[in-house]
Amino acid sequence: MDKLIVRGGRRLSGELCVSGAKNSALPILCATLLADQPITLSNVPHLHDVTTMIELLGSLGADVMIDDEMNVQVHGESIANHRAPYELVKTMRASFCVLGPLLARHGEAEVSLPGGCAIGPRPVDQHLKGLAAMGAEIEVVDGYVRARSGGRLEGARILMDISTVGGTENLMMAATLARGTTILENCAREPEVVDLGDCLLAMGARISGHGTDTIQIEGVERLNGCNYRVMPDRVETGTYLIAAAATGGRIRVSETRPETLESVLLKLTEAGAVIDQGDDYVALDMQGRRPKAVDIRTAPYPGFPTDMQAQFLALNAVAEGTSRVVETIFENRFMHVQEINRLGADIVLDGNTTAIVKGRPRLRGAQVMATDLRASFSLVVAGLVADGTTIIDRIYHIDRGYERIEEKLGQIGADVERVVSR
Repeated sequence: MDKLIVRGGRRLSGELCVSGAKNSALPILCATLLADQPITLSNVPHLHDVTTMIELLGSLGADVMIDDEMNVQVHGESIANHRAPYELVKTMRASFCVLGPLLARHGEAEVSLPGGCAIGPRPVDQHLKGLAAMGAEIEVVDGYVRARSGGRLEGARILMDISTVGGTENLMMAATLARGTTILENCAREPEVVDLGDCLLAMGARISGHGTDTIQIEGVERLNGCNYRVMPDRVETGTYLIAAAATGGRIRVSETRPETLESVLLKLTEAGAVIDQGDDYVALDMQGRRPKAVDIRTAPYPGFPTDMQAQFLALNAVAEGTSRVVETIFENRFMHVQEINRLGADIVLDGNTTAIVKGRPRLRGAQVMATDLRASFSLVVAGLVADGTTIIDRIYHIDRGYERIEEKLGQIGADVERVVSR
């Protein structure tokens, strides 16, 4: 397995451009299955998870073409296979979102129950409950969800018991081709849900309310092709800003959307960062100062994102003072704590949902192991501020969500090297 060698002690400084949002690109790739004409997507990040999704679309029979700039064209007219196999779906949860489009357009689907990061249970019951309310017959057999509609799905009023991003996206896509009107309540409000909705509108869907807790979809007979640009990755933006703040550095992140990061920017300001932002950039300057400890509590959007909890915890590990980090979204999302403590951090867990972090002025390099996607980058942040060398194993987790990490970190002054296993 590849390793990442991080030689710490440098303040990050410089400018980098953000890639397209992984958490938008994956459901939007699923949405291409709804159209009977080619769809061309730009600003698609070159990530392992994206490659897996493209492989899944190809296995279903879609015609997929990719150019040198990672523009992806998908033509789903030739789809004949409606089975998404365990071998592909097990690697990431987002692949389960082919269920709604396959069922809506072809009247049947067989999709393996999903896998992904081991950060606690994330059931798909809200997906299945909603599809059943739209008239689908659903059974779970041998680890696969088998769904049939016997024709078009029917519009319905669906109240989700919990706000779920994947459930909202799957049901949105299924409803676009249903007969009549579907009203989804208690929807996720994340910017990536809005991005998916905007793409569906470009394909000819009739959707309103995406970005609120109630979404209305009026079903149409067919969806057409379009060109669509995936939004910038807010998690990547926040991650590099947090890394720079932890090192007392100064960076500018461009080609991003600051309005999607308000909660993170507020916490960085509280930590002592001077923030400047425009329509498509965020600049952060710590003026050489050590960050201040900041309490964090994750929450659905627009609250502090769970996908940036681990990175901010690493910042708190070297901050002045003591902080409390509370995870409310996923269980088992503190697996990185033991690894950060190997670098000399003082972090104590209080149950599965709370970490007490006493900031240390220095950390020291060590060999650590990545445990899940976002936790992987928390180890990078810790390594950047540690004295000496940190070696991070199992960095395939990082490659699932961050594009060209060593290149981008190098652009802002980090000393990071990838060691490729043979």
